[in-house]
Amino acid sequence: MAFFEDMVITDTIDVKATARDIFNFLTGIVDDDSYRAWHSQDHVRFEWIKGEPWVEGSVLYAEEYIHGKLHKLTFKILKIVPDKRIEYTPVSRFIRMFFPKNEFLIEQKAESCLFIASGTYRVGWIGKAFFNKTIEKGLSSVKKHMREEGENLKRIIEKGSA
Repeated sequence: MAFFEDMVITDTIDVKATARDIFNFLTGIVDDDSYRAWHSQDHVRFEWIKGEPWVEGSVLYAEEYIHGKLHKLTFKILKIVPDKRIEYTPVSRFIRMFFPKNEFLIEQKAESCLFIASGTYRVGWIGKAFFNKTIEKGLSSVKKHMREEGENLKRIIEKGSA
């Protein structure tokens, strides 16, 4: 048995828009106002603390509520593939051990796109054995947050293209 197991949670939503529209929306998030516009109930702060916005190697700081608690997050942009993918990871090596990767994927279909948000979470067998219900509750809250972000993105983009 492996000491750690990777768990990937995803949320997918179909958006009547082009891949460029979705990518431009995401990369248009550059400050508090644009971040809050995406998820006004949970998103609090957003700023670039190193590098240019949405460039590989740049670092962002964000504050958001998940499961009723304020989380202060610092991420490094790992990979940008225009109109297709944004991959980012926590800056902290300790946090990265348990939350190694997050990404947004955009898959163009005929008349719409799939917007896929995913997060990889690493859970040890000890944690699963003793804290499984707490872990499941936490991941459920993250999944709910991801779902709301996808629904908001869909509503904002589709309303703007109407």
